[in-house]
Amino acid sequence: MFAVGLTGGIGSGKSTVADLFAARGVTIVDTDVIAHRITAPQGVAMPKIATEFGAAFVAPDGSLDRARMRSLVFTDEGARRRLEAITHPLIRAETERARQDATGPYVMLVVPLLVESGTWKTRVERVLTVDCSVETQIERVMRRNGFTREQVLAIMARQATREARLAAADNVVVNEDVSVEELSTRVEALHQLYLSAAASGH
Repeated sequence: MFAVGLTGGIGSGKSTVADLFAARGVTIVDTDVIAHRITAPQGVAMPKIATEFGAAFVAPDGSLDRARMRSLVFTDEGARRRLEAITHPLIRAETERARQDATGPYVMLVVPLLVESGTWKTRVERVLTVDCSVETQIERVMRRNGFTREQVLAIMARQATREARLAAADNVVVNEDVSVEELSTRVEALHQLYLSAAASGH
């Protein structure tokens, strides 16, 4: 099925844009949602994570202790790679299964690290980047998550640059100083574009 990869930096508004596409009947497959599911209680990733990192990283309910793991992978690159070696193949497999089950006119894969991962771009027909200024990203995440400016900057330092995401994009939707109505209008134009592309097969 024709697939669009939706990406953007933290705080860019990916979820808002994805919701607008979902409202138009597009099948949305969000890799963040899948990542949370596989690390929830009884999640398929949890036995391997427990073996690799120890019981200290498993919360009392059997889910991943996200705060503890976040602290580790932010300071230990090797630990981050070990975690990704467990989770990324599972996320890819779950994404592919959801893609096969898609019932919409096309499928949209929401992949925050689409540019960084290298392999995702080859699995979609179009890349759509949600864009806004770096300062807007910082303000939104501080407001939404209660993070300090330094915490947000640390997260952003591990993501692709705004320039890299724009360079990888086939299409861009600007989500800055814009009303929901205007954003919806921009999404509608892209939706029509993707419907045509899906119908023609390319």
